[in-house]
Amino acid sequence: MSGSQSSKVLKFSGHGYLRQRLILATLSGRIIKINKIRSEDNDPGLKDFEASFLRLLEKVTNGSTIEINYTGTSILYKPGVITGGKIYHECGTSRGIGYFLEPLVALAPFSKQPFDLTLTGITNDNTDISMDSMRTVTLLQLKKFGIEEGLELKISKRGSAPLGGGEVNFKCPIIRSLKPMQFTDEGRIKRIRGIASCTRVSPQNANRLVDSARSVLNRYIPDIYIYTDVYKGEESGKSPGFALNLVAESTTGVLYCSEQAALSGETPEDIGSRTAKLLLNEISKGGCVDSLNQWLILLLMVLGPEDVSKIRIGKLTAFTIQYLRDIKDIFDVTFKIKLDTTNNSLLLACVGVGYINYSKKTT
Repeated sequence: MSGSQSSKVLKFSGHGYLRQRLILATLSGRIIKINKIRSEDNDPGLKDFEASFLRLLEKVTNGSTIEINYTGTSILYKPGVITGGKIYHECGTSRGIGYFLEPLVALAPFSKQPFDLTLTGITNDNTDISMDSMRTVTLLQLKKFGIEEGLELKISKRGSAPLGGGEVNFKCPIIRSLKPMQFTDEGRIKRIRGIASCTRVSPQNANRLVDSARSVLNRYIPDIYIYTDVYKGEESGKSPGFALNLVAESTTGVLYCSEQAALSGETPEDIGSRTAKLLLNEISKGGCVDSLNQWLILLLMVLGPEDVSKIRIGKLTAFTIQYLRDIKDIFDVTFKIKLDTTNNSLLLACVGVGYINYSKKTT
């Protein structure tokens, strides 16, 4: 990228897609300005969780400068170097830990030192991706690009909403460059796995979650195993709650996931059957990556070597469509999108920018 291009300030407006724009700016070295952050609201400007995410971004980088105007409705972000290392961050209880960790998964492989990140807060809620889905699905997307050894997400304490009290540790190795990826064969679903977790409620709730999900899924496939994960005492956080995470795996290694956490007054039976139906809905969309993880696969394809990477996607989410626009603005990479009329899926291909992590010495 030429000096003049990288020093030109890219402008965005609104609070939507804030994290992805900050991550893309960090990876590309582009300076960005985001205006009109809830400027029309009664409570204008950044929310506490967004300010907390900016603080976390400062912790994992060196030399980043963030200028926020008096009302909090405008940010100027000049990215520094991704440094990683051992970091501790309290995520609070306004949003789940997933809000903070999910975008950092894209930064971690390109760091100076391997990430060893401890985050505290809510591990399962219905707003942000749960730690179970991140561990069983999101991190496995990185393996397709050659990031494997030492990749780990450990849930040491679970924390249900609203008070949280959970704690996780994320470790990620660093690499010099990614491998190209071609992934267009969906295969057939061969098994379903899951985790039924509960904190500060009767362990029987976990068994009820399992039975309820199985009653829906048994009609679809026989190979189902749902683990029960019951946390007690110190490790069970500060609020009672239960949640279910389901993952379907195909013969070619495609992973589809669904998850739900209980809201007040809901029974394990409600959660079990709803999560199972959401999983079947996710499978029916097809493609080689589920809705939650489209953005990550596409971003890693862009950062890949100057070679063609290709992925089959069932249906693009609104979030992914905006992500593709932001990738075009920041990295100047356009995807070629072709409709496969045999099953109405989309084939997306791009040539990577040949991103290199110069902090990682070649061995």
